[in-house]
Order: sequence, then C-alpha cells, then structure tokens
Amino acid sequence: MTMKHIFSIILGLMAFCQLQAQSWTADNGNGTFTNPLFYDEFTDPDLIRVGTDYYMVASSMHAMPGLPLLRSKDLVNWEFVTYIFDKLDLGPDFHLEGDKGIYGNGIWASAIRYHKGTFYVFVNVNDHGLQVFSAKNPAGPWTHKNMGGRIYDLGILFDDDDKIYAVHGYDEVHLIQLKPDFSGYVEGSEKVIIPKGNAMGEGHHFYKIDGKYYIISADYAPVGRMQCARADKLEGPYETVVISNRETMGTQRGWWTKGYGFWSNIPNEGEAMEFERPSENGFGAVTLHQGGIVDLPNGEWWGFSMMDVKSAGRLTFLSPVTWKDGWPYFGLEGNLGRSPRTWFKPDTGTDIAPLTTYQRDDDFSSAKLKPIWQWNHIPVDKKWSLTEKKGVLRLHTLPAKNFMYAKNTLTQRAIGPESSATVELNAKSLKKGDVAGLGLLNVPYYWIGVVRTDEGFILRFYDLVKNQSTDEPLSGPQVYLRASGDYNRDLATLSFSTDGKTFKEVGGELRLGYQMKTFQGVRYALFAFNTNGKAGGYADFDNFKVKEPLADRSKNLPLGKVITLTNLANGEQVWANPHGMLNRSYPGSNTFNGTGCQFRVHDRGQGRIALEALDGSGFVTVTGAGLSADVRLMQKETEGSLFMWQDMLWGQCMLLSLKTNRFIGLDPRTDEPYSADWPGTIPNRKDGTVFSWQEIK
Repeated sequence: MTMKHIFSIILGLMAFCQLQAQSWTADNGNGTFTNPLFYDEFTDPDLIRVGTDYYMVASSMHAMPGLPLLRSKDLVNWEFVTYIFDKLDLGPDFHLEGDKGIYGNGIWASAIRYHKGTFYVFVNVNDHGLQVFSAKNPAGPWTHKNMGGRIYDLGILFDDDDKIYAVHGYDEVHLIQLKPDFSGYVEGSEKVIIPKGNAMGEGHHFYKIDGKYYIISADYAPVGRMQCARADKLEGPYETVVISNRETMGTQRGWWTKGYGFWSNIPNEGEAMEFERPSENGFGAVTLHQGGIVDLPNGEWWGFSMMDVKSAGRLTFLSPVTWKDGWPYFGLEGNLGRSPRTWFKPDTGTDIAPLTTYQRDDDFSSAKLKPIWQWNHIPVDKKWSLTEKKGVLRLHTLPAKNFMYAKNTLTQRAIGPESSATVELNAKSLKKGDVAGLGLLNVPYYWIGVVRTDEGFILRFYDLVKNQSTDEPLSGPQVYLRASGDYNRDLATLSFSTDGKTFKEVGGELRLGYQMKTFQGVRYALFAFNTNGKAGGYADFDNFKVKEPLADRSKNLPLGKVITLTNLANGEQVWANPHGMLNRSYPGSNTFNGTGCQFRVHDRGQGRIALEALDGSGFVTVTGAGLSADVRLMQKETEGSLFMWQDMLWGQCMLLSLKTNRFIGLDPRTDEPYSADWPGTIPNRKDGTVFSWQEIK
C-alpha cells in the first residue's frame, strides 16, 4: 500500500468522523449521556434485551418503509438494523388513493418481543387489525400475518407456559389471548382485568418480573404521566401507582395545529388554518409518557419513554429506574418520578464510542436509498429512479391536486433543535404544469420549488396557512433549495439560490406546529407532481445536505473555565455569600460580577464537576439533606461537592447534586438562600433551578 493510499484512507476516516460529529448524539464521550437519545422523531418506542444486545422499534405511521429497528450495546448509541417491512399494502389508502388516504391511518404503537429464538413485532393498523411480524434474524427476512380485530396500543407477554397475551384499551384495560400460530384470538379469552377509574391509560407495556405481572401505560387525564399496574395473577386484581410525572426536562408545549386529528381529512388548500399558542407551563403530553423498562445483565433497570417536543415530533428519552416497594420508579433514589437530563451511561459492560444512527446527507450515488429516507406512501416504483441517471434521484411527476397528495414524495425527519436541509434541483425535464422542489411536510405544510409554464421556469413558494403563492423569475432550471427550521421556536424559513452560495429567503418566518393528523413532526420532503391531472416530465435531485448547528455540544460543559451563573427566574447571579452559603446577587449590587460570583468548573471525571468560588471561599458543597442554607462554601471537597452538569442547551444548565440526587435551586418568591432539594424544573425554566452560564474571558 502506497503512502498516497494511506493518506487517502486517513482523509476518508477524518471526513467520516466529521460527518458523524455533525449530527446529534446523546453520548457525551465522558461516560455520560444527555437526553433525548435522538433529536428526531422516534415515536412509541418499545425496547427489549436479547443477551447483551438491545433492540428498539418505533411507530412509523404512514411512512414506507416502516417500523425502524435499531440495535445497541449500551442503550445510548444505536445503529440501524432494518425496517421490519419495505411495503405494507393494505389497500388503496396505502397508495395515497381512496376516500381516507393513508395519512393518520398507518402504523401505531408497536411492541417488540423475543421468545425461543424468534423476534416478534406486533402493531395495530387503523381499520386493518393487528399485524404480526416475525423473524429468526433481526435483520430479516420478516414474515407478516394480519390477525384482524382492533387491539391498539397493545402490550404483549409470552408467559412461562408459552401462552401469548395482549393487553389493550384506554382506562379500561383488556386482556386477550392470542393463538400460538397468530391465526386469531382464543375464543372467549377477552376480559377486563383493570376496570375504569384506576387511572390507567394506553400504550401498554406488559412484563412478568419475579413472578409478578406489571403493566406500564401512559395516561393523559388531564396531563401526561406514566402509570404502573401490578398483580400476583394474570387476571388480577391489579393495584396501580404513578411511576413518572411532571418530567418535561424544561421543555414547553409548543404550537399546535388546531382542528386536525387522524380522523379528519387531508387539509385542502384554502381551508382556514388556526394554531393553539404555546402554554408557558402547561404539561399536556410534553411530560415523559408511553414507555417501559428493560433490565441489564448486572441487575440494573432502565426506563424508556417519549415526549411531544414541539414541531420536531415525539422524541425518545432514557431514564434510570429505581425499584422501591416493588415498583419500578423512573428516577433516582431520593427523587423518584423525575429523570435527569444528563446521567451516567448504563453499566452494560461495554465501551462504545459515540455514534449517530443515520447518515443524513445523500449524493444519491448508491444503488439504494439511505435508511434515513422514507416515502409518504407505497411508492410507484417505475416513477422514481437512482439509475436512470447515475448520481441523482429522479422523480417522475404524477398527477396530484396539491403537495399532500403528491405521490413518491421522499422524506426524512427534521432534526432538532435546529437544522437545515439543502438540495440541488435540475428541473429542465419538467413539462407544463409540473412542479418539483423541497417541502416541509406537516400540517400545515410549506414548499419551494420550480414550476414549468408556457413561458419557461419560475420559482414558486407556497404557504398553506395563508394559501398564497409567491413567484420569482428564474433564468434557468438549475436551482438550490433550502429549508431551515428552529424546532424549539416552531419556526422555519425557505430559501433558494442559483449559484449554491448566495441564498434568498422567500415567505418570511413560517409557523410550524405539532398536529394529530399524522402524530408526526416536520419532515424534509423532496417532491414532484403535475397540476394538470396527468403524468408529466421528471426532476433530478442531487447533493442533499443537512446541517445541525447545535449538534456539537462539546463546548456546553465549560471544564476548566471560569463562569458566572445567572438564575433564569430572577436575573440574579449565584453568589458565594460571606456567611458561607450559596446566595443571590442582584444586578447593580456591589457583589454583582465580583469574584464571589465567579466559579471555576473543575473536571472530576465521568461528567462530574466541582465548582470553586474565585473569591477563595472554597467549593460549592451540599451538606445534610441539602435544605435551604445547606449549599455551603467549603475549603475542602467532599462527596457533597460533586455535581452532574445538566446541559440544557442555549447556554443554560442545571446542577444535579450527587449527594441528594436533586437540583440546586431557590424559590424566587422568597429571600431564602440556595438549597439542593429541588426535584427538577418546570417547562418555562423559571422556577429557580435553571441557570444561564457565561464564560469569563
């Protein structure tokens, strides 16, 4: 091997590592992780352990291929294995035809299980019954059976006698036995095992642990939380408790699109579109909900769940589990029901380097689409190609009355908290009435693209909310399109360029929202369709690139730096009070910005830090139970001096005491000094536990 070849390999590896670093990963590279596991949608997760491997599956709604299956060795870093199916054809709706359409009527809340050498995935499809997929190898092939019925949001248990049971229903929990060949249900086996009025919800996860039966579900009455039911016998009686509640990790409920549920029609252009404004501190379904638990070989237990995180969709979170009185509480000893945003990685006995699950950029040079891509329905295979012209994605136009009805729309999930997608479009082969471009697929939707007219090519932007189009002249068919989203503020912009360097924004800021038509977040979408009711020409797409400006979080933990901490609740700085306790310093005071308000962040390994005041008073240390005035300044470090830095993004943090497993904070309504007995923060982050930090140069 020549030096030239070696140098080429090194450059390739460097480029690959750089590519990997561009996308969100939960692994902090220091023995800790920060939630969410992915900052793109992974809805209704279910997770199992098989030996030392962990497998997780998620709902995929109408998208094809469907049911993504991931594998991990440490519960933090996940690799893509396969989609359980490439296509699921259950009638005209799945071809974006028929009266109802596939939007809102696809895959919901799957359950994965492993029993005697076989993997199983169970999932309901609205109006089409319970689907069962099975495989000896998780990579496939997977076989499919349709059991019929309506067993939605189910939990599955293979009992010790090999009988198979499902629990389902909302509030009133039903038990039903499945036939071993999955040809149907055991006649007369369905019964109510938890009556209404026991605070149970839906999205069940069913377990047998140490001889007892457990059902974990999500309840939304009136806000999201996780319930657990427990019984000595399969049929009950069951007692129930709350195992996770109030945990939003400082995330507010975002903008919602009003009036569209999975039962409603696809929105037509010209319909009135309204939004429900965010709630400053309302929970809704932002709180951790719909998940379950998994055990490690060393006896640890971990919980997984999801949160509705604004227009990014439903994201997956990982929580340590503490067993107490026979109940699997999410959270830590002394702080049950709440979960840390940053915590030690699970002790699985493996050392996995940080990785990202998907490669999002695509130059379409491969013979296959990358796994990140999904179609908006069963694609018309003869109308798209990666081989007609090598190195591009070619979409042939088919008739559609609007963007939502456009067939062969290729999508990938928008990734938060901020990202942009840019694609190169060659529209020279479009015919009259054809339009092709880049869209933000959701309700509402927006798109930017090229339209072919009698006069030539024009650049068009469309806004569903306003039902307005804006046209720009184009000198030729070659154009670069960009969609940029701030999925924390639920805002997006669309822009275009003719040289790939200078982009012009059109349409201004666009309001995004979460919606219940598809229960999905925003998707970047490549599309081509004809508005004249006939097949037309084609468009070529190339060089799709995604950028994530906040994905690199390496500077979000200022190790070795001197910082100030300003409480978001009152705008006051954290101050090393001369009385030896942590207190507050208000703007304009003699102490504000003094050395007593400056702290050096010492690295104590595995994400642990110690804070030393620059005025010489010592290290911030929690004493006793961490009550008010027991966050002290001590000359010598103790176990009470260790904190887990919680990265809240945007220059914000929380400090989790490793002595109390609670957070440092104060009540902004009182004059009390700081304590370390706060369970967590609230959605607007202004309860006294969240700080903005700034490095002192």
